[in-house]
Amino acid sequence: MRPPEVLLDDFDTVYDFYRDHRQNRAKALAAYAFLARRFRPRVHFADGAPEAVRALVRSGRPMLIAVNHLSRHDPYTVAAAAWRSPLRRLIGRVRVLAKDELFVDPKLRKQVDMMGAIPVFRGKDHGLRAVNAAGQRMMDICAERLARGDHLAVFPEGTCNVVDPSRVQPVGSGIGHIAFRAQKLGAAPVLLSLALSYGPGRGDGTEPSKEEVVGSSFYFGEPVTELPTRPAEISRLVRADLQLALDGAVAAY
Repeated sequence: MRPPEVLLDDFDTVYDFYRDHRQNRAKALAAYAFLARRFRPRVHFADGAPEAVRALVRSGRPMLIAVNHLSRHDPYTVAAAAWRSPLRRLIGRVRVLAKDELFVDPKLRKQVDMMGAIPVFRGKDHGLRAVNAAGQRMMDICAERLARGDHLAVFPEGTCNVVDPSRVQPVGSGIGHIAFRAQKLGAAPVLLSLALSYGPGRGDGTEPSKEEVVGSSFYFGEPVTELPTRPAEISRLVRADLQLALDGAVAAY
């Protein structure tokens, strides 16, 4: 199926495509390896997390990977950290939620498609009422993919943190609804918090410097294998667990 134009007015066609889209794994592996060499992130783990993450990767159990969002560089540094961690084995089977504007430019779209992205039509860009139906469909598609054994990486804050990089912003209900719907489909997703820090934050909305981006610090929290059964409770857990991981990333910087 030819990739459709990513338009809100045609979201059904868009999500029909991304229900089954698979990137070229060989190209994805090469891209992740290149990013790891370019950005050289430092990867740290909570006590027991390396063994727990490796065991989960071997088990094939779907993972919901939550990452805090600090800058436009994050997708690249996160990919680099994945390559330098037990998540390397999952490359090609991880879906990544990405704002729809990243799918406009053909060259950029090839890159995000290669990374396994699924487009998100955000209320802040199109209006909450306008994106409601598309958002419901997107969450259904994500839940289906988790139930089929894929993994999902999400920036649950929804936008870059320009206030205090050491504190996780409010987390929307979307990640909770995705996990809840996956549970309804018979899946048992695991929450894995992956926090990043570019160093002491200025809180003024400026992008991190080149040196800060290259010297990023990542911290894997201990996986949460039993999630609540209500979307709001899941979202609250995501924020609390991601904050624990972020404290570790800041301390390890």
